[in-house]
Amino acid sequence: MKRARLIYNPTSGREEMRRRLPDILQRLDQGGIEVSVYATTGEGDATREATAAVERGCYDMILAAGGDGTLYEVVNGMAERENLPALGVFPLGTTNDFARALGIPRQWEEYCDLVIRQQARPIDIGKVNDRYFINIAGGGSLTELTYEVPSKLKTMIGQLAYYFKGLEKMVSLAPQELTIQAAGHETLHDEFMLFLIANTNSVGGFEKLAPGASIDDGMFDVIAVRNCNLAEMIRLVTLALRGEHLNDKKLVYFKTDYMEVTSPGHVQLNLDGELGGTLPATIRNLKQHIQVFR
Repeated sequence: MKRARLIYNPTSGREEMRRRLPDILQRLDQGGIEVSVYATTGEGDATREATAAVERGCYDMILAAGGDGTLYEVVNGMAERENLPALGVFPLGTTNDFARALGIPRQWEEYCDLVIRQQARPIDIGKVNDRYFINIAGGGSLTELTYEVPSKLKTMIGQLAYYFKGLEKMVSLAPQELTIQAAGHETLHDEFMLFLIANTNSVGGFEKLAPGASIDDGMFDVIAVRNCNLAEMIRLVTLALRGEHLNDKKLVYFKTDYMEVTSPGHVQLNLDGELGGTLPATIRNLKQHIQVFR
């Protein structure tokens, strides 16, 4: 019998995991997987528990149940360790960008069966300074909204909470001076509204923002928005919804596996929707670093 450590956020997805947990455990047990459970109670809990689970060396897999924030913490708890067990992802959050990009089923029954079949694939992850991300990294005013939305509001009204916060932020957007040095490309020095480093094609609910992104090719898709006014930003968002934005003169788009970003100002970093420190940043792609059930 295989062993798993299930790390879950009891408040994610309108507390769906709390209701479904007995059924999930029973289905996995029937499929030959013995599961022990850890419920997070605060920030950093999932990271500490994931680290402890890997270091024990007795688990064949770690299962993360929650939103993109829970997954971010679990990945950061695993990434530095050696001999990593496979990772499972029960998508129960507000946007579930990573799960959407990999085609992970939203129905818990289907995902349990996928884990039981041990259907896994290797994926890339990103490293930014001393932290890791699995889906998206970025910086700039608009990227701050994901960790500014209160968790209770996300639980109550879901993705609509991000739209409300986004409208509020767009009114006060200001450009920031950035220098971007990327392997294989000329150095960029300009004023940018934001920059995004995508590991998958699904970012913030936009499934066409980085349409050419692949999660196992060892490369990031980088998008940077040059200084623009509110009307131009709204136009870009409209184009991005249709996947028609990459050739716009206000955008810089390229692929790379390594880059450095600096700024003379204070620029916060967003990693998978969580606060990831500030610039300067060194970003590396760790090719096929983790096995994920999908």
